[in-house]
Amino acid sequence: MTKELADKVAIVTGGAGGIGRATAEVFVEEGAHVVIADVDREAGDATAAELGRGAAFKQTDVSDADAVQALVDFTVERFGGLHVMFNNAGISSAQRRFLQDDLRDFQRVVAVNLFGVMVCTQRAARHMADHGGGSIINTASIAGINAGAGLMPYRATKAAVIHFSRSVAVDMAEHGIRVNCIAPAHIATAINTNYDIPQIVKLMQPLQRLGTPRDVAYAVLYLASDRAAQVTGIVLPVDGGTTAGPPLRLST
Repeated sequence: MTKELADKVAIVTGGAGGIGRATAEVFVEEGAHVVIADVDREAGDATAAELGRGAAFKQTDVSDADAVQALVDFTVERFGGLHVMFNNAGISSAQRRFLQDDLRDFQRVVAVNLFGVMVCTQRAARHMADHGGGSIINTASIAGINAGAGLMPYRATKAAVIHFSRSVAVDMAEHGIRVNCIAPAHIATAINTNYDIPQIVKLMQPLQRLGTPRDVAYAVLYLASDRAAQVTGIVLPVDGGTTAGPPLRLST
C-alpha cells in the first residue's frame, strides 16, 4: 500500500499526547519524518523514542516566537525540509461561568491557542513558500463553532483560529501553501478529563459512537496528504455530527 506521506517532513505541536500523539503515530506509519513539539520534555522524549528513527522531539513553547523559529530550524536541519505543519498545541481555560471569571488565564490561553497557531503558521510558511509549498492544519474545536456557556477565553480563541485559518489560506495560496482547520469534539483526551464524554455523546452527538484521537488523526492525514491537493480554507468538524444538530429524539 502506498504511504500517504512518503518523503514528507512534518511538525506536530502538542505531539506528546492525545490528538497530537495519535497524529504523530499515523504520520510515521504513513512514511513521514515527524518532529514532536511539546512543553512536556519527558512525554515528548518517550513518544519520539517509541516512534523510532522517523521521529524526533524538540521541546517548544508555541507562545514563544523564538522557540518556534528554533523548532522550524531544527526540523529542517534534522530531516531536510518541512512539508506539513500541524498546529495542535492548546490549553483550556477556567471552568468558571463568565460573571465569576476573573479572566486571570486570558493572556496565557490567547498566547498558546491563538498566537501560537499564528506564529507557527508564519514560521512554517516562510520556509514552505521558498520550497514548493506545503500543508498547514490548525486545531480549533466545535467550541469555536457552536455557542455555549463557560470557557469564554477558550471559546474565543478557537473561533479566532477558525477565522485566521480561512483568512491565511487566501493569503498563502499564491505560494502553494494550503491551510485548513479541524474542529474536534467529544474526544477523550487530557484536556477533557473533567467531562463525562459518553453522557455528552448521548445528549449532543447524532452519531452514537465514541470518537478517538485516531479518528481525528485520520482527518489530519487527509488534509496533510496530496489527496487534499485542491482543498484549502475549510473547517472540518470531527464531531459525530454535533455541529449538524442534536440527536433525533423519537417519541414512543
